[in-house]
Order: sequence, then C-alpha cells, then structure tokens
Amino acid sequence: MTEQEALSTADLLTKARSALETFHDVHVDDDGALTFRHVDVPCAVQAMQLSEGLTVLSLTCVVAWDLPDDPNLARSAAERAGQGLFGTLGVVHTDRGMDVTLRYAFPADGISTSALGTLLMLVVSTASQLRTELISGPKNK
Repeated sequence: MTEQEALSTADLLTKARSALETFHDVHVDDDGALTFRHVDVPCAVQAMQLSEGLTVLSLTCVVAWDLPDDPNLARSAAERAGQGLFGTLGVVHTDRGMDVTLRYAFPADGISTSALGTLLMLVVSTASQLRTELISGPKNK
C-alpha cells in the first residue's frame, strides 16, 4: 500500500468514525477497522482503495449466528435478501447451525459526514430488523 493509499483510507475511516459516533460507541481496532454494535448486531467498517480515485468502505454486520439449520429459516433469509436495497446477505452453514451476515460496500470518496452517517445507519438498521425477524422465526403463511 502506498503512502497516498494509506492516507486516503485513513481519512475515510476517520470520517466514518465521526459519522458513526453520532449514534454509537466506536472502537478502532489495531488494523484501523472500526467496530461497533447496533442493538445486538456487531458491525465492522473497513476502507480500501481499489484503484486510484476509488476508495470504498465495506460494512459487515453479523446479523445472527448459531441459528437452527432450518430450510424455512434459510428461505426466509433469502427472500429478505431479495427485498433489501442496502447490502448483500450471506448465509453460512456450520456445525452449530447457520450464521447470517449483511455486507455492503460502496465508493465513499466525496460523501459528507452527515450523508455517510445516514447511509451507514440505513444498513445497520436493516441488519437489526433482519435479526429480529430471524430470531423470531419465519412468519406462518
């Protein structure tokens, strides 16, 4: 990573931190990533420069973990993923059940701190809503 790339990603993470601290306690990890919790959903924000002039923020929310490996629950998560505008749902099957994440990456150069805060909160609010839906189980139809 060049010095310019490091400065670009550091500046963007500083802006993201300022935006998030309006709503959450934010921790800065040793590698510069930001971590915080929205309700019961742990989240992490990282920045990377994909090419010159294209720096992106990546937000990952761990929506739920160790859920029962139930096909109806997986189907409910997949249906919900198709409805979302902000983020991509991932379902991982493990020995202990099913884990669900929500990830959203976007170009963030030039976004104001206020707009960045709004965008990040749209994603984490979706993750929290999804967690509530998954924990309560699929709706009977």
